[in-house]
Amino acid sequence: MRFSGFGAMLSHWAAAAPDRPALIYAQQGQTAVCTFGALERRALDRAQALKQTAGFCRGILCDGSFDCVVEIFAAVLSGKRTVLLSDSASDRALMDMVREAEISSLWGDPDLVEELSPCLTPDAEGGSDRILFFTSGTTDRSKAVVLTGASLMGSAYNGGALLPLTPEDRLLCLLPLDHVFGFVCGLLWGLSCGAAVALGRGARHYHDDCAFFRPTAVSVVPLLLGFLLQQGALNEELKTVLVGAGGCPKPLLDGVQAMGKQVHFGYGLTETSSGVALSLGSDPYAMTICPDDAITIADDGEVLISAPTCVMEGYWRRPEDTAAALANGVLHTGDLGRLDWAGRLVLTGRKKETLVLMDGTKLFLPEYEGAIAQALNTMDLCVVLEDRGPILVLEGPEQDKGPLWEKLRPLMADRPRGQQLRDIVFFGRPLPRTASGKIMRWAVQREGKEEQ
Repeated sequence: MRFSGFGAMLSHWAAAAPDRPALIYAQQGQTAVCTFGALERRALDRAQALKQTAGFCRGILCDGSFDCVVEIFAAVLSGKRTVLLSDSASDRALMDMVREAEISSLWGDPDLVEELSPCLTPDAEGGSDRILFFTSGTTDRSKAVVLTGASLMGSAYNGGALLPLTPEDRLLCLLPLDHVFGFVCGLLWGLSCGAAVALGRGARHYHDDCAFFRPTAVSVVPLLLGFLLQQGALNEELKTVLVGAGGCPKPLLDGVQAMGKQVHFGYGLTETSSGVALSLGSDPYAMTICPDDAITIADDGEVLISAPTCVMEGYWRRPEDTAAALANGVLHTGDLGRLDWAGRLVLTGRKKETLVLMDGTKLFLPEYEGAIAQALNTMDLCVVLEDRGPILVLEGPEQDKGPLWEKLRPLMADRPRGQQLRDIVFFGRPLPRTASGKIMRWAVQREGKEEQ
């Protein structure tokens, strides 16, 4: 069902099914239930209270709790510009984001709120229905994407149109709400369909939340899916697994299918309020385009998206970046792809200077490759993404990798596990470059796949 915003969705289901479970969450070791009627009342009461508070921009340190969900809905319904932040991000990253988004008040852990309070902007500009999500790049490259309740509900409609849930379904929300994929596909997808959404208990319970909540559907990033399969954590009642926010190795998808469950792979961006294409058939990488969206392929293979109901307003306070990404309403994604015989989207690589990792985060390559180049004392290299993670490609013939790994060991030790190099391979000829001498990483990756 299509809704114009959060308020329209809540009021519809509160009137149509007031006693139906909307949110299920843990409380003192048991499951507690909030109905659609109660959820609307809680959100509206809280919104009324927020209208009386100072400041036009509300930042929310998302912890995935029931109170967090209510606060998000209430902040938007109160007319405040709402910014979703990760409560697990580093202090420095949070300070930068609070300043950049010009947040005037914060909700979340009291100690963290107090620590961030010097970064607040008391007279921040408002903006009814505006919701900001930060892209998941490295700290100095993240941008605040301006979305709206309408665009996010448009994305939820698109997902539900291709992959509908029923009121009998229970969607498990495991992903962070400050990530647009987690917010739309872990929360709005279920609520917009009138299904119950179970709010996961955090990373410490990834291994047993399926057993605790007994969901029929779940949305995950590839890294989390691998963990759930390894732990044997998928419950018997689970019917549908939606995977997104990064490339997923086929063995993981095959593992879900081998259990007799449906698995779907989705493609989307923060700039499009989440998904724009979703696999529905036997090929998980051939994705049907969402009903409100149109995709064309540029001459150089770049995926171009027209999504008037879902596309961002732009990047907050970054008009040049906005102009570079959006031209006449068409989003230039930096991704490479093609349309198959049935008009389905098949992704083939990336042009951007970032890699989307299996956990959904992004690796800013100029900085990453620069550190590697310094450690190895060569500029003839690039990093590409394969199924297992980042791969270092070196120009030249095969050589002993041992000394190279020794030089890279200190650098890799300071990186999160998902950002550590998985292998070193050798490109037996000069790396392809542009006329200005820049390595064409997408061409290296394409040629590597063609040789496999």
